[in-house]
Parts: sequence; structure tokens; C-alpha cells
Amino acid sequence: MIQSAIWRRCGSQRQVWSFGEFACYAFVVAWLIGGPFGSAQAGEPIRKEYELLLKIPSPIVKPMIPSRPGTMIFGRGGCRYLTAAVVTGDQARADDAWKSIEATFAQQAKDGGLEGGGGPWYKAFNAHGVRVENMYFFLQELGHAFLVVQASPMESHFHDRIEAVKPKLRKACDFIQKGYPTIIPKVGHTANRLLIAAKAFGLCGLVLDDPRLEASSSLLVKAALKRRDKGGVFIERGGRDSSYNAVSILMGTHLSLYLPNPELEAAFIPAMAWLKTRIKPTGEIEVEGNTRTGVGKERSKSGVPKKVNYGEVSQTLWYYGALHDDPGAIALGLKVEEYRRSNR
Repeated sequence: MIQSAIWRRCGSQRQVWSFGEFACYAFVVAWLIGGPFGSAQAGEPIRKEYELLLKIPSPIVKPMIPSRPGTMIFGRGGCRYLTAAVVTGDQARADDAWKSIEATFAQQAKDGGLEGGGGPWYKAFNAHGVRVENMYFFLQELGHAFLVVQASPMESHFHDRIEAVKPKLRKACDFIQKGYPTIIPKVGHTANRLLIAAKAFGLCGLVLDDPRLEASSSLLVKAALKRRDKGGVFIERGGRDSSYNAVSILMGTHLSLYLPNPELEAAFIPAMAWLKTRIKPTGEIEVEGNTRTGVGKERSKSGVPKKVNYGEVSQTLWYYGALHDDPGAIALGLKVEEYRRSNR
């Protein structure tokens, strides 16, 4: 079993190994038997992110939890709600978040996708490529939430529910796998969406133990890494965007915590260096020169001009600071969140 996993992850053939191939073998063996990103035994949860999230500051995690129980959040927002509730140890709110996940799956069509994209506001957007996109937007946070739950003390509380929903998850993943050829033609101009899709395939692949999904994730990561400029910033519609560059870092970070990728992780460093220059002393994020957000160039599906996603920027800064021992990044994340709260 370990040997087959090594062939799959290193891409080596059965032949005399070079030094690089031997190094790859050694790295993966260490990973499989309990390296910094792995687990002690096959089948055990990967706890790195859950343990990291226990340290996340309240001002950054609490906005993911609605102010009132009973709030129904279709799609990815409900999954984020579950993640935040589990990390803060609030089982009652985690149970409440699960209702949003059930409500989203209640809209699953026979082909595995979501009817209209997952919410009543998406009814006019039923083209196949859009439905594939809507589904992987949901799945990237669902797979993420399930992995956090499985690493937490609430695993036993949610175990049977997760197992019961896996057939629906399997059907949804088959839908996006079948729709893979639509992804790059539709969103190839946006690095962040390629990494969102990569996260969906990769993390759901881990939940379902499906190497095929992980392979699709790897291909999308490679495509995203080609969408960087000479300064190492992730590009959106041919240029730089302070909000979506942060989303690229955040989505890639979530993925790499479970499926390590040294090239992707190295790409976060120059992208973050630029992001830091876009944050004003007040915590406001500079939008001048952005290609997509904050400058009226692009509208959401509801017709509203896209704005900077302050919540995702603050999360990006916190994750980076926590993983790179960079207290300055953490301080910036808190400053960004403070600005968001005072200006909403």
C-alpha cells in the first residue's frame, strides 16, 4: 500500500533511481509515517490545520459564525460556519451549521450538480460550466470542513452524518470530474478560481480516498502557478488584484496543509510580499490598479460591483503569519479585520 502511494505521489517508474528520485522516496516515506503534514497511521486524520486553527484570533474566526442560530447559509458559507463552530468548540452551533449543508444537498440534481447552482438567486445561471463552477465552490469548503471535523473532538459526533452524506459527495465529485474540461476554458484567466477548484478536487479526494480527484487537483495547481507575473503575484484577468491575490494564497494554503506542494508553498512568499504593500496603516486595502475588485470593473451575479473581501484577506494574513512565524502578517490581519468591522 505504501509502495503504491509512493509511485503515485512521486511519479517514479520502476527503474534505477536517481538521487532526486531517492530523495522523493525518502520524503514521502517520512510523510506517510507521520511527518509534519501526515498522520501517524494510514486512515488517521491530518491534524495540522485543526491544531493551528485552535490559535486563530476570535476577531478573525467569529465573522464566519452568523449572529443568530437558525440562519440558513446555502453553499460554501454553511461549510465555513461548520468549520468555525468546530474550531471554537461550539457543538450546538456546529449542529446548526450542519442544517445548511443538508439544505444545500437537498438541491442536488440527478446528475450530481446543484439545481440552479445552490441557491434561489442562481436560477438564471444553469449553463453546464457555471453549474460545475458552483459545485466546486461548494465542495472546496465542504471537503475542508469535513477534514477539520475529522481531526477534532467532534469527529465522533459527526461521524455517522458524514458517512451518510458521502454518497451525495461522491455524486457531486463525479459531476465536477466529468465537468473538468470546462474549468480552465471558463476560469483560466483567474488564478484564484483555479486554486478553488484544485482545493475542491484535492480535499474531497482525501475525504473519499480517491487518487483520481487528487490528480485533477494537481493539474489545476500547475495551471494556477502559470498564472503569475514576473513579480510572483497571482494574476486575475491579466493583471494584479489585491483581493483575489489573497484568495489565491488562502485557497492554496488550505490545500497544501493536506496535500503538500513545495512549489505552491514557495509561490505564497512573493505573492504575500506584494499583498502586504497593499494594506494601508488604517487596515484599508488599496484597490487602485486592481483588475477586478473595488474599482467597478466587474459585477457579482446579483449585479453589485465586486468589492475587496476583507474577511478572506484577514484570514490569509493570519494563516501566513502563523505558518511562517511572521507576527507582522498576523498584526496586519487583525488590522484589516478591525477596519472591516468599523466600516461595514
